[in-house]
Amino acid sequence: MLKRTLTALLLIPPVVYLIGWSPEWLFLLAVVAAVLLALREFFALCRAMGYRVIPWIGYLAGAALCVVQVFPGDIFHSVVIVTPLIVLLVLLIPTLALRRSTDLKDYLVATSVTFFGILYIGLTLSCLIPIRFYPYPLRRVLVQEGGTIHTIDTGSFLLFFLFLVIWAGDICAYLVGRSMGRIPFFARISPRKTWEGSLAGLAGSLLAAWAFTHWFWKPDNVKIVMLIAAWIAVAGQVGDLVESAIKRGANQKDSGTLLPGHGGFLDRIDSLLFAAPALWLALFILGIFS
Repeated sequence: MLKRTLTALLLIPPVVYLIGWSPEWLFLLAVVAAVLLALREFFALCRAMGYRVIPWIGYLAGAALCVVQVFPGDIFHSVVIVTPLIVLLVLLIPTLALRRSTDLKDYLVATSVTFFGILYIGLTLSCLIPIRFYPYPLRRVLVQEGGTIHTIDTGSFLLFFLFLVIWAGDICAYLVGRSMGRIPFFARISPRKTWEGSLAGLAGSLLAAWAFTHWFWKPDNVKIVMLIAAWIAVAGQVGDLVESAIKRGANQKDSGTLLPGHGGFLDRIDSLLFAAPALWLALFILGIFS
């Protein structure tokens, strides 16, 4: 528990800076690094299950999905850019895999697993970039501290909101599930997860979202924001279960050993992999109907 707490305390300051005040190039670099680290652990889990992968294609494609999100435009524009790239990957990966597959029995598995990893990690994490730097039609948020006024982009506030909802849910689910959890929740996938922990995680996410909107953000429509928070929280828990299923299939407790007390890097961002595109989708839908 001590290692887990110390690791979290060390990670929070750089993450907060990246979300709130980092320049676009540094944020992009951090997201690409996260994609590469997570893909590395994902491919290791696939090998543990006996699946062949084509890692270099995965790394290049995952990074490319992030880079194209930097091109100027709004969230609708990112769809126009990313969709052709995904179609290109559908054509390119099976073609390149022809040269790597000595045993054609592995051909379909290698291409399928590699492509899934690119979408599961590269595409989902790349959604953080348009959320952060999308030119929202809202004014920047002003935060006053000791007479000094700090300017924070709406995109930064949205990412703070996203991470707060996920972190609060994870902490509440962990504490309540560990101390009071009795009824198994998807025991076949993760025996330690319980209904008590899951509901506590959802409640913690909603409480954190309400506190953030009440004291810091003050949006015009709190009900919509709370619905988005619930949507993000549920998506995050599904992401946690998906990663648990992959680890269980590989017969591994953790995805790696990079973070003391937390396991691997993929273990720390498993909820974010589903929560980030969930927030992106919510913003996309709101943009259509606004």
